[in-house]
Amino acid sequence: MKTKTCYRILGIMSGTSLDGVDIAFCIYTKKKNWSFSIKKTQTIPYSKKWRDELSGLHKKNDKKIANANIEYGKYLAQLISEYKDEFNLSFNYIVSHGHTIFHQPKKGLTLQIGDGQTIANLTKTTTVCDFRSLDISLNGEGAPLVPIGDLLLFPQYKYCLNLGGFSNISIKDNGGITAFDICPVNIVLNQLSKKLGFEFDKNGTLAKKGTLIPEILNKLNQLKFYNKKPPKSLGREWVEEFIEPIISSEHKIEDLLHTFCEHIAMQIGNYLKDEKVLISGGGVFNAYLICRISHYAKSEIIIPKNEIIDYKEALIFGFLGVLKLRNETNCLQSVTGAERDCSAGEIFKPQA
Repeated sequence: MKTKTCYRILGIMSGTSLDGVDIAFCIYTKKKNWSFSIKKTQTIPYSKKWRDELSGLHKKNDKKIANANIEYGKYLAQLISEYKDEFNLSFNYIVSHGHTIFHQPKKGLTLQIGDGQTIANLTKTTTVCDFRSLDISLNGEGAPLVPIGDLLLFPQYKYCLNLGGFSNISIKDNGGITAFDICPVNIVLNQLSKKLGFEFDKNGTLAKKGTLIPEILNKLNQLKFYNKKPPKSLGREWVEEFIEPIISSEHKIEDLLHTFCEHIAMQIGNYLKDEKVLISGGGVFNAYLICRISHYAKSEIIIPKNEIIDYKEALIFGFLGVLKLRNETNCLQSVTGAERDCSAGEIFKPQA
């Protein structure tokens, strides 16, 4: 497989904010260094049925979760097949992150549903998925996984910051890289916005209208996670345990949004000390949040074109699949704290 120098990949990503399924058809080329081109992208919004199913699945029993794993695999296979036919695409492999239901590394527990064998069988295409389990078994955090892409596909930036359900950062130094989750972002901002009848806070307009609540900002900034040294990662469970009790108050939603944006900006600003930062993820479109991050950051902020903002994670998970197919390292000990680097993921070939 290492003799191959060009890979046509369909990358599939579903984030914690439940916006929908991101699909990115990308071509990766290996010469001296890796390069990529993004050929076709689309986000397919979730129906209310799937949003409700995925958001509540962690509370269901093992049998229902196992069934949802297969059904979600069928759903992804259907989306892929329709996408392939609609745009007449030709790709060699499918690489799917799946949708995270559990991520509790300290308990040795992680689950991203979307059964790989089901996808492979129904699309008749070799599929790579399950990128977190091996690292967890090696006593790592199983996250973040994007840094190998930041290192090899975006070498020109010292910092790569993603603003999705959570914010995570990659920091390059002396040829190496460290990366970790910083704090929640859209998983909380969207939840607050929905209380006002909006799916999200467009441009940060609601947050900008609000007023700072100092006591809540102080409580948020004093959470123990922020003093913990990397490697470290966050999940929905941490938000439910530590964030929701703080923001479940009688304060105006606009004030809570304003305060939480300030909290995000302060936490991120702690790490952006110099040079350039490439920012991607849905949070980039929150103009107020970007303004507050700019206030605290000392780095030059670079906002890329929309296909990178929206599809960088799908692009990089596609790349993780390429590295797995080549049996090369795609999960870094320096990032996750595991016992060693590894080539994470499972490869599923179509079965008759």
